[in-house]
Amino acid sequence: MEKKTYSIFGAGAAGLYTAWRLLNGEDNDPKEPKFKKNQLVKGDVLELYDWGKYNFAKTSSEVREPGARICTWFYNDNKKNSYLELGGMRYSEWDMHAKDANGGLAAGHRLVTKTICMLGLNKFSVPFNVTSNQLFYLRTRNFYLNDISSNKPGPYAVDHYGAATTPDQGFTTIENLAFSPEEAAKKTRIDWNNFYNNGRISVELPETSVFKKGDRFRDIGYWNLMYDQLGSEGYNYAADGNGYSSNVINSNTAVDINSNNEFAPGSQYKTLSIGYSGMFNYLFEDIKNMCKAKGIQFKYHPDTRLHSILWKNKKAHFTVATRDNPWIKSADGTADAAWMAMGRYAIEQVAAATQFNLQDGLDVLNDKSVTLNLESTTMQPSYKVGMFFDNPWWTDKVNTPYPAQITGYVITVDVVVQLKAQNFPEKYLQAISEPSNQILNTAYSSSSDMVSAVEDLKGIEQRLTIAQTNQLTAAARRDSIGPSATDTPMRMVVYFGNNALDQKQKPVYGILASYDDEDNTTFWQELELGTEKDRKIALSQDVQPLDGPREVPEKMEKMLRKMLAEMHFGPNSNYSNVPKPLVSKYMDWSLPPFNAGYHQWAAHFDIGEVQRKIRKPSQYIAGKDANIFIVGEAYSNDQAWVEGAYCTAESVLNDFFGVKPIINNQHYPFICSNKPIINHHKYPVDCKK
Repeated sequence: MEKKTYSIFGAGAAGLYTAWRLLNGEDNDPKEPKFKKNQLVKGDVLELYDWGKYNFAKTSSEVREPGARICTWFYNDNKKNSYLELGGMRYSEWDMHAKDANGGLAAGHRLVTKTICMLGLNKFSVPFNVTSNQLFYLRTRNFYLNDISSNKPGPYAVDHYGAATTPDQGFTTIENLAFSPEEAAKKTRIDWNNFYNNGRISVELPETSVFKKGDRFRDIGYWNLMYDQLGSEGYNYAADGNGYSSNVINSNTAVDINSNNEFAPGSQYKTLSIGYSGMFNYLFEDIKNMCKAKGIQFKYHPDTRLHSILWKNKKAHFTVATRDNPWIKSADGTADAAWMAMGRYAIEQVAAATQFNLQDGLDVLNDKSVTLNLESTTMQPSYKVGMFFDNPWWTDKVNTPYPAQITGYVITVDVVVQLKAQNFPEKYLQAISEPSNQILNTAYSSSSDMVSAVEDLKGIEQRLTIAQTNQLTAAARRDSIGPSATDTPMRMVVYFGNNALDQKQKPVYGILASYDDEDNTTFWQELELGTEKDRKIALSQDVQPLDGPREVPEKMEKMLRKMLAEMHFGPNSNYSNVPKPLVSKYMDWSLPPFNAGYHQWAAHFDIGEVQRKIRKPSQYIAGKDANIFIVGEAYSNDQAWVEGAYCTAESVLNDFFGVKPIINNQHYPFICSNKPIINHHKYPVDCKK
């Protein structure tokens, strides 16, 4: 039998997940084992190409941490030290052991949670605390979320007293054009998928409105609708106060009505204490180990990008190029199936080269329908700057006029171990550790709420002593995460604090000093070179995101300190109010090969049809079939999240390779489905399987 070659281009979330599931997948239907003929077996080849070169499970500081648009940065490049996330940084945990875990209303990123569990990373899963009393610096005024009232409105002349409530109320106003918040809370993933295609304005609007009842949301730009309904000041209040410029651009309103609910103050997420990049280290190692055990040849090709790709004689024929000379082909290859695990910009670069490739074959990427639908997602530039300090000056309530209100309390496994060493009563520790009590990893905004929850546990029901209360409070306290929001180009500040695995060493405190997107990225980009320097590398050829975090030059650092000072010390504060950081670095996600930190759906597209067809683009071409696939967050239900990358990759393997879904997806379609999902499989509670 001829040996198979599967080639995956891109070693980020989608590429690694695809390789992992090709190796550990099971047949969807044992009676008609479609996956059996597609499954990699002894002697077959699994190739993983990537334009970058990642530090997969190594200790070298010469290459960056893995994950494409995930990039953990450790202080002094030591994985025992404090870290910052300069790319994607969190996920929404799915409680897979809940009574209705597989139901339509169960919350959370199910594939990310399942993957973390199967990799044995639950022990590293910790809360990513989002404050419920956010600090704002808007229009040169410092205030907190809980300060906003009719007596102290936000500094915006919003019609109908709109500034007397929180900035995210603008999103609710738009949502109310479709249904009430109570109705929205009852919508399942399938309901939302239907809404994306069919949702319309359901209320009567005045004659003065540009839009009217019955208009289809998918044909309306979100910015257009917000301006129409909120006015200039209402739009600016929502845009400035929510922190994300990308949330208020002219993207697909039907999708944005759902996705903008994710970022409300007080929302709780999780991350990994080893850094979010750690998940991809574990995936890579698992891939290598499974290949070795199965006798499959695993070939990892770093510093190599896909240059062009055609389908000919039932195989993908492709060319690759080296990172040193990325625009000129360096080698040819063939594969029985090929995955483009990449975003829109990189795909379009491949399409451009393929268009001028003189080989005979099916050029799926340059079909007119494919070109059109590749543009259904828009690229969102993003920029992140991290700083490490020797003290958490932003929490100093004595010397900092506007400290970040980020103190919270979380009891983790490490806290239990610490308390045990301090002779904390065993019966309390046992009750706290019991999963059904839901105390571990639950975020509390105050120490009193946490202490009360512990005292009320079944079998305890008695007050802690003052000494025990102090022990528990000290061990569980967390001074993170935020964010604070501003209308300056800094946009958001996220406080990671001292999150080192080794808490015995001298503490170092990290902050994401700027988390911004859209036009704000160019503000920082012009400060990257400092003064007395001309640009030597074209921005179109600067692949800084592949190199990893770059040192922040002096003038950019001072600009950041100036804006941080205004946020925490008040208007016109001098940058000297903020101490000089130990080190500062940035990631410019507007640069190649991503040209985007994340993607968003454009208006005037049936995104359900796009999701179904773009993942195998030959579906757009009548009478043609090519095993060339597109996976990643760009064309997913969960854009900007690792979940989106995993879901598109999983759907390709389920639908085209016969792989049994990794979880029960009857009420959790991985992409927008045009037919009911019937799932008869039984899934073990043990996440290792």
